[in-house]
Amino acid sequence: MKIEPFAMEGVYRIGWSANPDPRGAFGRLFCAETFAEAGLVSRWAQTNLSRSTRRGTLRGMHYQTAPFAETKLLVCLAGRIHDVLVDLRPQSATYGQWCALELDGASGSGVYIPEGIAHGFQTLSDDVMLHYSHSRPYSPAHQAGVAFDDPDLAIQWPLPPVAVSERDLTLPRLCEIAPNLSPSRTKQEVLS
Repeated sequence: MKIEPFAMEGVYRIGWSANPDPRGAFGRLFCAETFAEAGLVSRWAQTNLSRSTRRGTLRGMHYQTAPFAETKLLVCLAGRIHDVLVDLRPQSATYGQWCALELDGASGSGVYIPEGIAHGFQTLSDDVMLHYSHSRPYSPAHQAGVAFDDPDLAIQWPLPPVAVSERDLTLPRLCEIAPNLSPSRTKQEVLS
């Protein structure tokens, strides 16, 4: 497996090193020892599967607040997604900015997302399956999010959304959760 730093501090691309043979391929998606050696979370409290059936489905931008703030390890198992991260860590050099990357089930690609990052994605194909590992259990009282269509963030989604949850349609703008953040700063996309 490959662990490569990405556009925001603490975010890593996770790659599947497949060992092909005549039957197909086998590879490691996670190794506690390798993650611990890299200084990453290596114990997970919960794992989840996400399935989206329609191309253009949009989910996000989600995170959990303290004391249930969580690190996530997300691996695409089937289909393709446009994955987006928004940095909500005030001490970070990329605070208030967003970055995006494509994850593909054919390559088993993934992303390691530290605490303080809002996460969302849009499906680029039908029948997308994602595997999530979470460092903390889900807490409904601590769920939070940022509007995927916040004009200050100006996230560039590749497709018009075809399915969005009622909850995601009512998430607050970044200026409502981070009122001291300059709107001009949020428009600076971190290139992936």
